[in-house]
Formats: sequence, C-alpha cells, structure tokens
Amino acid sequence: MKKFIVFTDLDGTLLDAKTYSFEPALPAIKLLKEKEIPLIICSSKTRKEIEYYRRKLDNHDPFISENGGGIFIPKGYFQLPIQSSQFSVIDEDNYHVIRLGASYLELRRALLKLRAEGYNVKGFGDMTVEEVIKFTNLSIEEAEMAKERDFDEPFIFSGNEEELQRLFKSIKAMGFNYTQGRFFHILGNSDKGKAVSILIELYKRRFEEVITVAIGDSLNDIPMLERADYPVLVKKSDGTYEKLISINGLIRVDGTGSEGWNRAIFYLSNLLK
Repeated sequence: MKKFIVFTDLDGTLLDAKTYSFEPALPAIKLLKEKEIPLIICSSKTRKEIEYYRRKLDNHDPFISENGGGIFIPKGYFQLPIQSSQFSVIDEDNYHVIRLGASYLELRRALLKLRAEGYNVKGFGDMTVEEVIKFTNLSIEEAEMAKERDFDEPFIFSGNEEELQRLFKSIKAMGFNYTQGRFFHILGNSDKGKAVSILIELYKRRFEEVITVAIGDSLNDIPMLERADYPVLVKKSDGTYEKLISINGLIRVDGTGSEGWNRAIFYLSNLLK
C-alpha cells in the first residue's frame, strides 16, 4: 500500500512571508487530514516556533527544526525502535530527538571569530528581541522563540559579493556550513535533506511503500527537495521563483506562500488517493 508523506518548509511556503498566515492553505491541510497523510514541517525555525505552529495546525507528526539540526519524533509515533549506527536518539520531554546539528555555542563562537576577522556579520544571538522583530516582522512572542536556538544561527551580512564569497570560504575553513533563506545561516554538518532522509527510512519501516512530496521556496530547501519523489517550488513573495533552484522533476506552481502551497497539494491530489 502506498503511503504519501508531505514535507514542507514554513516561512514563505506554508506561511506567507510577510503575514505568517497559513489561512489560504486550510483547504489543502484539511485534505491531508482527511486522507491521513503525514505533514512534516521542515524549517529553519526553532523547536518552540514549530511547536507553536503545530498547535495552530493541530499537527501531531514529527518535525525537523533549524535547517535539519534536530528531528523531533513524538513518543509512540513509530512502533519499531528508532536506532541506527549513524545517529543517536535521546529522550527529551514527549519526543525521541535525533540531534544532527552542531551546538549553538559552537556556532556563536564561530560567528564571533568571523566578526573579529573583519566580516560584518550580526546573528540572532547579537540582536535584541526588538531587532529580531524589525528584521522579521514577528510578534514579540515569536521573536523570543526565534532567539532560543539549538543548532543553527541566522545572521545578516553587510558587504559586496566578493566579501560574501570570502565569508563562505572562511565558514567552510572553520569546519562549518552555510545556507541561505531569508537570512544567511551558519550550521554544522546537517541540512534539511539529511534529516528528511532519516525520516523517510523510518516511514519505510512502517509502511510498504513511501511516496514523498516536498514543498519549499528558498535555497535552504534544496537538500529537502532533492530527496523527494515530487519536489515542488512555490513563488517567493516578490512573485518570482528562486532562480538558483534547478532539480530534476521540479514542479513549479503558481502562487506565493500558502496560496501556492494550497495549489500544490491540489495539483498533486490525484496522486494522493
């Protein structure tokens, strides 16, 4: 029996980039619930931010935080033991947690070192809640949650393209990685694709056949999109597609944010039977 699974980014995808609303996507969310199709949030947002939206969405499936840094699986969700020689699993509150990312302390130290080397970088850890609100348009509550990070540090950078490329090389030389969504991010040896692959394997142990859909809008979604059977790209808030995303079989749907997300699910609805 085929089991469809949907992986989704949040900012600019399931959530509108400016308003953080998912209301236009409610018909598609209802469809997934009716068909009992898991909806896996895979975001650069923190655990607390994702939990906030899971409550709003009445979502009870696993989720992936901070660009693949952590996988949070509700206890009892998978009947078989969650174990592998490739990762360790810890119990934390109501979850089995697979930690893939670098520690936030290491990332903060790296960012401070980059600044000492002359790069004009400023991370969420350097910002007040008010500054985070200014850059993100989040509410006070959400901005506070956005600053409680574990595996990934978003940052802004001021400089030209040549300086940016040098910054990327310096991050790599320090043993870290980078990605880009609305902000630049410094992270460890983790990404959305690695986390998605682990969950796909766990689902394969539970169901006979797994068919995956992934929906995103930004460069940091590429590893996730590459792992899906049906990768889907929605338009950015300016009405264009991310031009640097080119993946075999990529489906580009019309519409930005949650409107495009809703259209994507219904476009694929013939498969989701």
